[in-house]
Amino acid sequence: MNLVDDASTYRNPIIDADVPDPDAIRVGNRFYLVASSFHRAPGLPIFASDDLVVWDRIGYALERNEPAAWFALPRHGGGVWAPSIRHHDGRFHVVYPDPDQGIFVVSAEDPSGPWTPPRLMLPGLGIIDPCPLWDDDGSTYLVHGWARSRSGRKNVLTVVPVDEGLTRTTGPAVDVIDGDSIEGFTTLEGPKFYKRDGEYWLFAPAGGVATGWQTVFRAAHPHGPYEHRIVLAQGDTAVNGPHQGAWVDDGVGGDWFLHFQDRGVHGRVLHLQPMAWDEDGWPVMGVDGSGQPVLAHPAPFGTQQGDRSLARSDDFANGRPSTAWQWEANHDPDAVAAPTIDGAPGLLLRGGPDGGNLRTLPRVLSQPLPGWACTASITVDLGGALPGARAGLAVLGLAYAWAGIRITAAGAEAIVAVRRHDDQHEHVAMTIPLSSPRVSVALDVDDEARVRVRITADGIESRVDPGFRAIEGHWLGAAVSLFAAGPHGLEEPVARFTDFRIRTETR
Repeated sequence: MNLVDDASTYRNPIIDADVPDPDAIRVGNRFYLVASSFHRAPGLPIFASDDLVVWDRIGYALERNEPAAWFALPRHGGGVWAPSIRHHDGRFHVVYPDPDQGIFVVSAEDPSGPWTPPRLMLPGLGIIDPCPLWDDDGSTYLVHGWARSRSGRKNVLTVVPVDEGLTRTTGPAVDVIDGDSIEGFTTLEGPKFYKRDGEYWLFAPAGGVATGWQTVFRAAHPHGPYEHRIVLAQGDTAVNGPHQGAWVDDGVGGDWFLHFQDRGVHGRVLHLQPMAWDEDGWPVMGVDGSGQPVLAHPAPFGTQQGDRSLARSDDFANGRPSTAWQWEANHDPDAVAAPTIDGAPGLLLRGGPDGGNLRTLPRVLSQPLPGWACTASITVDLGGALPGARAGLAVLGLAYAWAGIRITAAGAEAIVAVRRHDDQHEHVAMTIPLSSPRVSVALDVDDEARVRVRITADGIESRVDPGFRAIEGHWLGAAVSLFAAGPHGLEEPVARFTDFRIRTETR
């Protein structure tokens, strides 16, 4: 039988959507995974799995980025960078960096929450990618990397002793690995700390997000000296930059490595590699331990794979967005209006002041663009809004295209507009006068992220090709987004969104 046709075989990526900088652990018979969230809120998405192949989002570990006032607006490229997740003494801990502030910790007894408010453990600029290790002798260590953009240094891994509760440092930091001293190494970062058979291990990527590889380092002491091997690289495959992730044992004798691949507009998608240990005690990964990524492999528990997307339709039960959505800034409690007393369905999104650029608006809801062709559709109603108000559905990255409704002095009109990267303003591709401010919008996105639009207004469907191809965001893939906005100083418009549907082919 062809391996990819076997129902008990999984295909990579196991999540073909944006799951940046994953880290994962096993606790009992379940697996838990966390990912970067950058400026979006809620942040630190938590996923759970029974089999390492099928993952369900069970919540978020961070209600909002801090300080709240700063993150009330989208801070692209800021916020939560690569986190780690660990379980110690009956509690889950997520340790995450904000490159402009330092290392934070949130904790919970249940991974679905509630989680504690973030506490700053290690302040400092450019301290990134932390991971703790509780040692057998009662010592606790934290390894982290550096971001040159804030600290002036990079390509270095540092270990610092901390207290068991992850509240403070307890001794001086030591640089344990200097990537500049290793031939060919650049951008050494994203370390994960482990101990196995009395030896200390750092799993760390190098070489850059889209082009790098996975290295492991081992030593007899947390401060080294460390020896290293490259254990996963692109090789002859199409999986560019396979690295940065987590070693997980499956509890039944097997070992696995979860990592990302940068697919540009589709984000950092999640892969699963088989892993074993050679006769010299080094991990080997991928196809027959060759260090090349597998594209298909027997599933750890014989699981049938199913949907590999994070795309989720939404009926906005109780007038609220589902957990599939994140805000492009900290959640504003005034953004979602209470459902009307008539019980009409849908999400009532109150639009804030509009500066003309969707990337600057905080009242925007997003979910990751699937890794292959999809259709996203919704009905938008902007009744009662004043001239200058607008609302719609977008594909949003560093550039964007949107379709929906705009209210002008002459009345309501359907509109399709695009704003390419570095454009100073939006370009209108089409407008249609409306007899009432209600339209149904569908965005058809092909495998290459080219966007085409269908608008149904007053019973007539119009098709528009705005000549737009989506691109990634800042450290994130592109998103499917909802928004509403209105003129400064005037009453905030309220847009009603109903029947959000996102459809993909099963692949």
